Amino acid sequence: MTIRRTLAMSAAAGCFLLGGVALAAGITVHDARNRDVTIADPARIVSIGGAITEILYALGFEDRLVGVDSTSLYPPAALRDKPNVGYMRQLSAEGVLGLNPSLVLAAQGSGPKETMDVLEAAKVPLVLVPETFSEAGLLDKIKLVGHAMDADKRAECLTAAVSDDLAQLRELRARVTKPVRVMFVMSLLNGRAMAAGKNTAANEIIALAGGVNAIDGYDGYKIINDEAIVAAKPDVVLSIQRGKDSVVAETVYLHPAFALTPVAANKTFISMEGLYLLGFGPRTAAAARDLSIKLYPALAPQAEKFKPVALTADCRK
Repeated sequence: MTIRRTLAMSAAAGCFLLGGVALAAGITVHDARNRDVTIADPARIVSIGGAITEILYALGFEDRLVGVDSTSLYPPAALRDKPNVGYMRQLSAEGVLGLNPSLVLAAQGSGPKETMDVLEAAKVPLVLVPETFSEAGLLDKIKLVGHAMDADKRAECLTAAVSDDLAQLRELRARVTKPVRVMFVMSLLNGRAMAAGKNTAANEIIALAGGVNAIDGYDGYKIINDEAIVAAKPDVVLSIQRGKDSVVAETVYLHPAFALTPVAANKTFISMEGLYLLGFGPRTAAAARDLSIKLYPALAPQAEKFKPVALTADCRK
């Protein structure tokens, strides 16, 4: 399908309004590009980004989803019931616009650039949702998605629930007396570790759980050498479950650099589901609680009193 045909198809889609859903005056959203986007018809949504999909389900808009990306792992019904447009960083414009969306909600960082340029040029509103890894950024994400759906009241309900969970998490975190040093390892290929630095979801979830990132000399994810691993002195290695590409405990313990750290001596390796741990969606406080228990088993009795409100809140109407 040519780009010209894709744009023509999207123009037709942009004129397609479902009865009772089109907004007479439109809703304006200020997105991650520092642009105002006007949404007239949030009836047919393509959601790109697992946290965005999770928020839309929590707000009761799953019936308007016509497509999701492959990171939309929760709830499981998303990928089971909705067309999959592929991985959020490897999208095709034809795959997205072929679903005739009236709104595309995409996490900041979606791509590639060529695809995003076509989507921006299309006659379909594209909202880039900021990825700010902080408590405030999480709440703002929920508010923005809710506003894009003309559902500010539902978003207020969900942000209140998440705020309650974050407050409970702060109380739990206050009981940590000796923070452990955690190294998040995204991959360990050919003996080379890709570790998370500052300004990452991994850095923030470690902090929310009461730990300290053992890597603080750079931003983002970088491959580090053995000397840097030893110098970081991690107490724990944290990773995510990625199927056959997952980092596994024995590989870490047998690694010549990690073998010289407390990680190997104490057999302290943690692996959690990726979207749950790093997605920064409504379940983030619960994920941080679960990580905190793994980092500090003595906190388990107190953590059991932490009942995440966002997991059961009814914010769908």
